[in-house]
Amino acid sequence: MPRLILLVMLQSVLLVAAQTFLKISVELFGKFAWAWSFFKTVFTTWQFAASGVCALTAMIVWMYVLKHYQFSVAYPMLSISYVIGLLAAFFVFHEAVPLTRWIGVIIIMVGVYFVVK
Repeated sequence: MPRLILLVMLQSVLLVAAQTFLKISVELFGKFAWAWSFFKTVFTTWQFAASGVCALTAMIVWMYVLKHYQFSVAYPMLSISYVIGLLAAFFVFHEAVPLTRWIGVIIIMVGVYFVVK
């Protein structure tokens, strides 16, 4: 079980990192246009590439988890990515996170604990 927890944590961190890099990159792209200059910006932004690498690595880790562990245990544990995503919103994007969301995160963590038990 400890190995499963580590793998799901790794997968969740990679998944949130992919989404975080994607958000950063789309903010750098500027206004959408069907122009070469726009797509050149998209494909030369390192954050966009990092997003893809993180997403691909997360998928490979998840494929390993699916092959070696019960789906009914592994899949609910993915909800830990909501917690990590909220932390990324707060620390990376400096978003205001209301108390109700923090309470929701605590509830999710309690739920993950019961799934692991």
